[in-house]
Amino acid sequence: MARFPLAILAILVSPLLFSALALSKTLKRDVKALNEIKASLGWRVVYSWVGDDPCGDGDLPPWSGVTCSSQGDYRVVTELEVYAVSIVGPFPTAVTNLLDLTRLDLHNNKLTGPIPPQIGRLKRLKTLNLRWNKLQDVIPPEIGELKSLTHLYLSFNSFKGEIPVELANLPELRYLYLQENRLTGRIPPGLCNLPNLRHLDIGNNHLVGTLRELTRNEGCFPALRNFYLNNNYFTGGIPAQLANVTNLEILYLSYNKMSGIIPAEIARIPQLTFLYLDHNQFSGRIPDAFYKHPFLKEMYIEGNSFRPGVKPIGVHRVLELSDSEFLF
Repeated sequence: MARFPLAILAILVSPLLFSALALSKTLKRDVKALNEIKASLGWRVVYSWVGDDPCGDGDLPPWSGVTCSSQGDYRVVTELEVYAVSIVGPFPTAVTNLLDLTRLDLHNNKLTGPIPPQIGRLKRLKTLNLRWNKLQDVIPPEIGELKSLTHLYLSFNSFKGEIPVELANLPELRYLYLQENRLTGRIPPGLCNLPNLRHLDIGNNHLVGTLRELTRNEGCFPALRNFYLNNNYFTGGIPAQLANVTNLEILYLSYNKMSGIIPAEIARIPQLTFLYLDHNQFSGRIPDAFYKHPFLKEMYIEGNSFRPGVKPIGVHRVLELSDSEFLF
């Protein structure tokens, strides 16, 4: 029996797979939902959404920003990415009828109002990116029902109220961006038990509490690398048990109301690279171990009550890590 080379087989099979996807019918539920969204969005999006079928119809390609996949005899919408196109108005509730979505990206628009509680219906969602909008009200606790979620971007909006404790129910969550909102209250202590959380940014809010409250339990933040608490109202000192967060690389405590001495144990965090202590009420001296740390590039101490002669490490610059650096 003759055998085809793999390259030739791929050339023969790929068009067949494409044709099969093209010939599949798009699930009516998803067609209806996307057309409802189309009717509610601005002209910039509607202009590029041609035809009645968002997954493509005949010679027409799928709508821009819409990704579909085959599920049996049907096509379903699995990704919706409509960003930086100046969408104005409330969050399109019809999105929550796209039950097979794994990625929803509406960032950098002008969406207003709350995130509807129906967001909890999107059980397969892995990435939810709504940063850089004008969304308001509280963060819906129903987000805690999205058990597959790995990336949650809600930064640069106008959310108020407390961080929902339900976010601690997201076992796959790796990246949590809540900075630049109007959040109040304390950080839910359950967040420290998230086994995969690598990046936590809650800077530039109105949050209170202490680091000791967050790190009192053994095994807290087992995967955390980047921890941003800057520009809030945190008080108290840096607890020695923070050294148990052994994967920490960035600790950003600038512009709070924290006080006390800097424990030498923190210098034992093996990969600590950036340490921002500036504009608090810390006192005493900086232990010598920090100046001997093999990875510590930046330690900024301005605006505290340290003893004379205490020096920073490195040449300070504002740490600006773009959200996009953590999108995959």
